[in-house]
Amino acid sequence: MSTTTLLVRQDQLATTRLVSAPDAPLADGQVRVRVDAFALTANNITYAALGDMLNYWKFFPSGEAGWGVVPVWGFGTVVESTHPDVAMGERLYGYWPMASSAVLSPQRANAAGFSDGAAHRAGLHAVYNHYVRSSADPFYRDDNEDLQALLRPLFITSWLIDDFLADQQFFGARRMLLSSASSKTAWGTAFQLAQRGGLEVVGLTSPGNLAFCESLGCYDRVLAYDALERLDGVQASVYIDFAGSVALRKRIHQHFAKLAYSCSVGASHVQDLGGDGQLPGPRPVMFFAPAQVKKRHSEWGAQGLNDRLVGAWNQLRAAVQSPTTPWLMVQRHLGPEATQALFQDLLAGQGDPRSGHIASLQPTRAEGDNGA
Repeated sequence: MSTTTLLVRQDQLATTRLVSAPDAPLADGQVRVRVDAFALTANNITYAALGDMLNYWKFFPSGEAGWGVVPVWGFGTVVESTHPDVAMGERLYGYWPMASSAVLSPQRANAAGFSDGAAHRAGLHAVYNHYVRSSADPFYRDDNEDLQALLRPLFITSWLIDDFLADQQFFGARRMLLSSASSKTAWGTAFQLAQRGGLEVVGLTSPGNLAFCESLGCYDRVLAYDALERLDGVQASVYIDFAGSVALRKRIHQHFAKLAYSCSVGASHVQDLGGDGQLPGPRPVMFFAPAQVKKRHSEWGAQGLNDRLVGAWNQLRAAVQSPTTPWLMVQRHLGPEATQALFQDLLAGQGDPRSGHIASLQPTRAEGDNGA
């Protein structure tokens, strides 16, 4: 058997290639997981764009200088195991390489899941190293794995952004400005903020995505980027930056004289990234979700945090799956070449914001894999 991996040039993300290599025998205590399906979104483009800064390239080393493997969230099945506490056939949710299979070294295994104890992941954040057994997962439903793969990690980030801002009493502001408002992490955050009341949630987006953002019902107001100066610049505001656009951030900081906080989250505008230079107002601060997880875990305990997340997830899931106006339409991209093409499209910013993309590098029947 062999594994196919999509490699990305770390300093030129548009340069990609597919490589296949024979599977090495497992060492004692390892498991091999078939990566069945994963979400591919602007979030993964952020992982690539910030790979060096936030260590995303370190999770799944490519073994080739200058080339990286982009991490993805999704589901896999254990197809080989030399670990006594992990059985073949188990369904797992977690953080995978963009590849057809992955080898893990489970440690601290319990009924809920385990962590990957591979030496190269020892210094990386535990949130990304943990794998959840679907059989014991309160988030899991076998009839909507696609939705979980697409939204679960993004929604948890959204929930944590909202929780962090509330924990800081919104830095004294009542207006929240969200760039890249059509992105899933942005509207997940808007969904949470809108439930608090007393806040004005403003979405900033491209002209082509105005109608979509307005249809979601979680923004009080939606403006095209070229119209943001219509907003009163003296009202205290918080900027939640999902775009990563330097030019847009500069306009925000210049126009909003009472900007209370500038929260940098994503990089959906990957072509417009760069240094900030000298900006008026508060220094932009990168939001790191695992830090807020750690804080709430210590305050509420694992069960308390998980109960809050599951409850909020079920509320969002109901809205997203509205039978009359669903927020998301799933599209599947099967096979290595289809996944590679999708990555290029997302990098170029192409696609319908209502689409959610599920990909798999498993060979298709046409490639002679008997449909596995």
